[in-house]
Amino acid sequence: MKWFKPFKKASVRLGKVAAISAVMGVSAFTGQASAKEDFELGYPEKEELTIGFIKLTDMAPIAIAYEKGFFEDEGLYVTIEAQANWKVLLDGVIDGRLDGAHMLAGQPLAATMGFGTKANIITPFSMDLNGNGITVSNEIWAQMKPNIPKMADGRPQHPIKADALKPVVEKFQSEGKPFNMGMVFPVSTHNYELRYWLAAGGIHPGFYAPHKGDTSGQIDADALLSVTPPPQMPSTMEAGTIYGYCVGEPWNQQAVFKNIGVPVVTDYEIWKNNPEKVFGITEEFYNKYPNTTIRLTRALIRAAQWLDANDNANRPEAVKILSQSNYVGADYEVIANSMTGTFEYEKGDKRPVEDFNVFFRYNATYPYYSDAIWYLTQMRRWGQIAEDKSDEWYKELAAKVYRPDIYEKAALSLVDEALVKLQDFPDFESEDGFRDPQTHFIDNLVYNGKKPNDYINQFNIGLKQGDRI
Repeated sequence: MKWFKPFKKASVRLGKVAAISAVMGVSAFTGQASAKEDFELGYPEKEELTIGFIKLTDMAPIAIAYEKGFFEDEGLYVTIEAQANWKVLLDGVIDGRLDGAHMLAGQPLAATMGFGTKANIITPFSMDLNGNGITVSNEIWAQMKPNIPKMADGRPQHPIKADALKPVVEKFQSEGKPFNMGMVFPVSTHNYELRYWLAAGGIHPGFYAPHKGDTSGQIDADALLSVTPPPQMPSTMEAGTIYGYCVGEPWNQQAVFKNIGVPVVTDYEIWKNNPEKVFGITEEFYNKYPNTTIRLTRALIRAAQWLDANDNANRPEAVKILSQSNYVGADYEVIANSMTGTFEYEKGDKRPVEDFNVFFRYNATYPYYSDAIWYLTQMRRWGQIAEDKSDEWYKELAAKVYRPDIYEKAALSLVDEALVKLQDFPDFESEDGFRDPQTHFIDNLVYNGKKPNDYINQFNIGLKQGDRI
């Protein structure tokens, strides 16, 4: 059996975020932000683990941590299992069948506050930035295209806004036909990104009213959104059940390869460098197996760094790994179409999108409170959170679920062993868990995670403070 030596005792200076976590009642380093604390990470309390994932390219850090031996370096012997859908995956983590999983960023938040199911799920690691797209059928694309400005060479000008889709949706409404679109789960980034894009173009994606027993999300909707598992998106659209969808790769590029649809916008264009998946575990798992959790996080950090190293030089090898049937199982060419720095929109219209998949750059792996709060603002905007909440409520829930204190321990221990460089991470001395206000949204609104209610009140479509369905 391969084994390891526990690393030496490390002297760690606490960052602001650790102090904030402690104030909010979240387990973190003890002491003040200016103090030093020695800690020693020992052997994993649980060595044999089962990790779940959905067949999407952004599960890559898990696959790479396994294939490159990063899990074994930590004394962890991991079995990786594909799951049928996001609900099955979440249930598996809650009931202990899975020790952890590749999760939608909204899943730990929704579970912790009791939307859909109730369980205390945490994340010490954000898995990636970007990686999704919105695709429409060839029929819808043909109707949208005349509404889209063209570049000098005749190709559509990007980013394509939902303004171009609005006349198509209005035509369906005038004919009494529903305009159906797919997303992968009610608390998925895909649901919120699709809703954001539609609403920015004046198309109402509908409200939820869970307090009234309505979880359809279709109240007052112009476009009717429903759940479809990611690998089934292309075939569901080809069958005519839906006219478009929002999903992660490779299922947008699959539509191009099958010549059944056209990706019209990426989430990079909706919100530049948006957070995507997270690695989720139960709070109970961390409390019971803290060394195991930190060692899992260490392995995932190393895998993410490998994926982005040397200007993505490892991506072709990563694509080969992901194309295996036990991981994503799509053709190499389909996965490579987005994973290696390009994205193909209309057939033959391949454009450079270097940051379509980001795994380590821009502090992609750090679990920012502000990332969590953005998802909570969208839950409130669309009625999944039925009533007003204070700014402090948003911050406290984010700090309960997103655990940068665990991440810091993992990162600093890797620095101590010279496996990573300190400059590759946020400045833990000054980091407070909030990104600077973000401006790169398709509707040009500014998001400040420290003022969630002010952000919610900016939108023309959606619930604001004082609103209730």
